[in-house]
Amino acid sequence: MADFTGIPLLADITEDVAKWAVDQCRWKSYEAHELIVDYGDESNEVIFIISGQVRVLMSSAYGRHVILNHLDRGDFFGEMSAIDGRSRSASVVALFTSEVCIMPGDIFVKIATTVPDIALRTMEKLTERVRTINERLAEQAFLTARQRLCAELLRQSRPRSGHPDQRIVSPPPIQEDLANLISSRREVISRELSALTKDGVIERSRGGLILTDVEGLSRRVEEAMGPIRP
Repeated sequence: MADFTGIPLLADITEDVAKWAVDQCRWKSYEAHELIVDYGDESNEVIFIISGQVRVLMSSAYGRHVILNHLDRGDFFGEMSAIDGRSRSASVVALFTSEVCIMPGDIFVKIATTVPDIALRTMEKLTERVRTINERLAEQAFLTARQRLCAELLRQSRPRSGHPDQRIVSPPPIQEDLANLISSRREVISRELSALTKDGVIERSRGGLILTDVEGLSRRVEEAMGPIRP
């Protein structure tokens, strides 16, 4: 029987509310690279990621892509259209085979406005996304391509097990994706990654991109705009 297992935002709703809401939702699987939501769609469902990973992006009429975010299992998207009733502000594509729970926008709003904890968590998530966008806008204005790359690697990284002074980006980032995230070109990313490897601040491995000198990467960014939170 379908339930909200794997959806942290809805973990604490009461059993009767959960039973009522589950009946309003549907579950769907998407293949890798399949479009889930398109920019400008008039739909307003909130979509929770049960498994897999998705990419949030915007595309120009000339085929240029800007990646806004990557969302993993347990995350959600579509809440903006549910809240304000406007069309979708970005496209969302499955990166891998992904299963999602699709909740009608009016059901989400009803739950969020009657369960304070869900409203608070939703506001926290929106605030987090706005802060990330603000950081990237500032980086675009003030940083060189190399500095923007350093900031993005720090942002994507996590502590490396067994190496307390190092961090890792795993799986290894795709150069074209990094270029789209920082508004650059793949050949620029390739050149800058080679330079950072030669400088000894990163190291490539099959399991991921290792940040061997986290302080060195941070200094490259802080020279222009202060610390970047990994």
